[in-house]
Amino acid sequence: MNIKRLLLKFLPRYVVGRLVIYSRLMRIEKPIGTLLLLWPTFWALWIASQGMPDFTILLAFAAGTFLMRSAGCVVNDFADRGIDGAVERTKTRPFARGLVSTEEAILLALILCLMAALCLLPLNRLTWLMSLPALFLAVSYPFTKRFFPLPQFYLGLAFSFGIPMAFAAVTETVPPLAWLLFTANVLWTLAYDTIYAMADKEDDLKLGIRTSAITFGDHDVSAIMLCHFWFSALMAVLGWQIGATWPFWIVLPLTVYWQMQQYRQIKTRDRWVCFRTFLENNRIGLAWFLGIAGHYLWLSLYSAV
Repeated sequence: MNIKRLLLKFLPRYVVGRLVIYSRLMRIEKPIGTLLLLWPTFWALWIASQGMPDFTILLAFAAGTFLMRSAGCVVNDFADRGIDGAVERTKTRPFARGLVSTEEAILLALILCLMAALCLLPLNRLTWLMSLPALFLAVSYPFTKRFFPLPQFYLGLAFSFGIPMAFAAVTETVPPLAWLLFTANVLWTLAYDTIYAMADKEDDLKLGIRTSAITFGDHDVSAIMLCHFWFSALMAVLGWQIGATWPFWIVLPLTVYWQMQQYRQIKTRDRWVCFRTFLENNRIGLAWFLGIAGHYLWLSLYSAV
């Protein structure tokens, strides 16, 4: 039995219909964005806590990540409500089909932001303060496509702010190591979201939307691979600084292999190939999480012997 049928047993059909539409606005059926936001936050939590994150902090960041990504999706659809219908990949979204009003979207985004704010209650004051620029970046990103030539870089900043927040929550400081990981993740986000933008490049050119795929022009693939290179290089520096053991280091060549696979795929510039390649970045985030968690697990096992 699917969720919609289950809800129909307890709620009026109209209410269930609105909830389904709101869930589509939040992209609940497409968790890739939440995962790409969650993995770097988990990297930071494991490093800041040396492999032993507090469960309350872990739960607060997991829930906050889901809620803020959902709020960002709602704001994005609100900002793009006049153009999504003209883009092949987004023409079935609720706004494009006239299924939701602007008032509903604004109210939903506010509720999600307020729920995310509740996740901050068990955290310290520094984390609260750092949530303010994180919130600003999240809600302002969708509008940068109108004037900023590299909105994917701006998204990288938004998708990376969970890293210093995680360090602040665990250690009550934001050390240089946090900003190293922040920079690496900005580069990774710029790489994979430029691939994502390549899937919409033809439509975006017609609509006058700015993206990094358009700004980089014929050098889009080279720019992506340069970002991938520096991401991997900075992760290697990170490993050196934390004294990483073998579980961390085996992820590095695996990541490079996957990046080279991406190069072969995106150089075709095929719309749907680029979109599938974007989705494959989830395994890079997961692999680095397993490498970081494995490093600290190995250390704890080794010290117990």
